[in-house]
Amino acid sequence: MTLIVDGTGQILGRLASLVAKRLLQGERVIVVNAEKIVISGKRQTIFKEYDEWMEVRGRANPRKGPKHYRKPDDIFRQVVRGMLPFKKAKGREAFRRLRVHIGVPENLAKAAKISFPEASASRLKGKFITLAELSHHLGVEV
Repeated sequence: MTLIVDGTGQILGRLASLVAKRLLQGERVIVVNAEKIVISGKRQTIFKEYDEWMEVRGRANPRKGPKHYRKPDDIFRQVVRGMLPFKKAKGREAFRRLRVHIGVPENLAKAAKISFPEASASRLKGKFITLAELSHHLGVEV
C-alpha cells in the first residue's frame, strides 16, 4: 500500500516520526510539498544551529566529512533516516520505501493526499520557518 502525505503546514519532527513508523510497518510513503514543512522556533536560532552543523567536518580528511544536505527533500529524508534503525536491514529496507518530492509531481497531482492532524503547524503557538526558507539560507533556490 502506498501512502501519499502532503507536507504543507506539517511540523518536521512530528511528521518524520509518523512517517518512520509507517515505513517500519511496511508501507510505501511518498511525501509531497517538502518545501512547505515547518520547523518550530525562532528564525535566527534555527539558522545558527544549521550554520554550526554545516561547519562539522572530519578530522582526518575534511573533504570526506559528513554530507550536509541543503535541499528541503534531502533534509526531510535525513530526519526520517535518523528515526529509523538504519544500521539494521529492516531500517534500510524501510528507508528505501520513502520518496520525498519538492512540490507535487504530475503523476501524483490527482491522487488523494493525507495530512496528519497531530503534526499540524496550527498547534504551534510560537514562531516557525519552512524548509524552503532554511534551504534558501543554506544557499539553495527552491
